[in-house]
Amino acid sequence: MRIMAQIAMVMNLDKCIGCHTCSVTCKQAWTNRQGTEYIWFNNVETRPGVGYPRGWEDQDKWEGGWTRTASGKLKPRSGGRAKKLLSIFHNPKLPTIDDYYEPWTYEYDKLLSAPKGQNTQPTARPISQITGRPVDTVSWSSNWDDNLGGSTSTMDEDPVLRQANLSVAKQIEDSFMFYLPRICEHCLNPTCVSSCPSGAMYKRTEDGIVLVDQDRCRGWRMCVSGCPYKKVYFNHKSGKAEKCTLCYPRLEVGQPTVCSETCVGRLRYLGVLLYDADRVAEAAATEDPQDLLEAQKSLFLDPHDPQVQRDALRSGVPYSWVEAAQQSPIYDLIFTYGVALPLHPEYRTLPMVWYIPPLSPVVDEVTASGADGEDHKVLFSALSNMRIPLEYLAGLFTAGDTRPVEKALRRLVAMRSYMRDVNLGNPTQEEIAQAVGMTGEEVEKMYRLLAIAKYDDRYVIPTASPETPRGITSLDPFGNVDPAKESFPDLGMGAPSACSSEGCGSTAASEPAAPVSLLSWSGDRPDSMFPPRTGDKQ
Repeated sequence: MRIMAQIAMVMNLDKCIGCHTCSVTCKQAWTNRQGTEYIWFNNVETRPGVGYPRGWEDQDKWEGGWTRTASGKLKPRSGGRAKKLLSIFHNPKLPTIDDYYEPWTYEYDKLLSAPKGQNTQPTARPISQITGRPVDTVSWSSNWDDNLGGSTSTMDEDPVLRQANLSVAKQIEDSFMFYLPRICEHCLNPTCVSSCPSGAMYKRTEDGIVLVDQDRCRGWRMCVSGCPYKKVYFNHKSGKAEKCTLCYPRLEVGQPTVCSETCVGRLRYLGVLLYDADRVAEAAATEDPQDLLEAQKSLFLDPHDPQVQRDALRSGVPYSWVEAAQQSPIYDLIFTYGVALPLHPEYRTLPMVWYIPPLSPVVDEVTASGADGEDHKVLFSALSNMRIPLEYLAGLFTAGDTRPVEKALRRLVAMRSYMRDVNLGNPTQEEIAQAVGMTGEEVEKMYRLLAIAKYDDRYVIPTASPETPRGITSLDPFGNVDPAKESFPDLGMGAPSACSSEGCGSTAASEPAAPVSLLSWSGDRPDSMFPPRTGDKQ
């Protein structure tokens, strides 16, 4: 067993209001330059809808992700090495600019330079940011069907609706909708990495983030074809592939991603998961697509298990990362509470951005019918008839299996009903928690995490330098510390401590940290430099 660490994200779709703040701040931080005008590392889609790029989920068309062969092995749907070599100079399985959109701006200077005395109002025509030529008709963009704005013409193209054979009312007052924020999934088994002929795509060993080596990239764009989520883009100016980096420079100093930091709904969670890297291929090759969810969950290891902790340290995982995995909100949302699900596990990439399915607007619907919208018995029975069909959510998150989706929604319902009694001062009903396989204490903890969690509870991110504690007090090489004279800013608000309690100071909790200089280190083993070894007395 080879244990590795992975930074993962969970998004609570019940809290997304579709404000696109995450998309705007991401674009300003990462793609605000020439050649990236159409690139959105983060975008928020209205579902049902065709998404961005248009129809990205139609793998019969794009051939993204993996397929399982008759022998039980995996190969990219877009073809193996021979096919890649034959199509390296002509790859037809690429979204065109029409599938994205031709980015445009407006001739604002015309409004200022128009001569006085004209009989007509001066206008600012749209012009292409790619060619610089006027755009006759603006007919598509990254969120053209936002809030079901184009639902009458685009909804039937939703691949999930077609696959589930669902018919949806197109009247805005009768239809259902929710928002789906999307970034790169930073998969455990990424097809983009396997599809790259030049080896420019790689997955970082220390944290699992998938990146592009710009020096090695040759612009073949096989990674764009291979990615089933279509989250790898081609910069037409530089001739290189670009993608979401999970804001790794921020993560390395213990800060969350830009999209997480600026999220208005506070719906994003970041944390560490430990997994068995030797079983990734086995899990991804699970025969039944509906079993892929449990297969992927079986890869993750319990960070509270002492044996897992020892094996992780032997595998080179820093002690601070093991500590962060124990405090990870991601592990709790996936395992302790069982409410988070992956996006399209049937692509067999083992995605690491998971989602809590949306419960709204079932409460409003039940209340509007005259029933008690917070009564758990009423809500449990209403789930099967909610405006957002379980089959649709299952098509997104569980390869069509409605049972995990219903289990997650039932737990969200139980949380609402149980916490109503708590907040009103009524006697709690333990049977509500028992109905979903939980205890009242677990329900209250889940409520605190989902509803009122603080910054440090939502983002548990170890820094990239475990030997450097948060809050540098001295740069003296011989360890002479005078906090009154020398103080340096910490790693940023919300950055958790970069070292363990043992590594930050002496083993006695009451004693202050004892800095150790490597220049004057005599070679002994000071307790302030290392976590305790197996068998050491605590």
